[in-house]
Amino acid sequence: MTAVPRTTATSPCPCGLPAPYASCCGRYHSGAAAAPTAEALMRSRYSAFVVQDAAYLLRTWHPTTRPPGIEFDAGQRWQGLEILEATEGTAFHTKGTVTFRARWSYRGEADSLHELSRFERYEGAWVYVDGAFA
Repeated sequence: MTAVPRTTATSPCPCGLPAPYASCCGRYHSGAAAAPTAEALMRSRYSAFVVQDAAYLLRTWHPTTRPPGIEFDAGQRWQGLEILEATEGTAFHTKGTVTFRARWSYRGEADSLHELSRFERYEGAWVYVDGAFA
């Protein structure tokens, strides 16, 4: 089994923003803060896949569409996130969408995921509802 690359508090955040992990998505993962926008939640969820934080992914998934669990594949490596479009999803909205492309490799073979994700506020916090491949 291949080890997951270690992300530390001072590592660049996997989401691609120019900030260390601890002050970017790490603060959402730890529960120190909540993602203020749908885009911030999308970025933090991508980072959670990178660092394999299943608890955060499940906590930020709408209860009506949340799976019972998440399994990570040891052969998969997330390699970059590109936000293509975000609509609504701010402090002034209750719904929003984010279209993104996430690059990954599986056992050395490169690929990408292109998705239009839907987000809603649930009990005051942004949560992921579902997505459609774009």
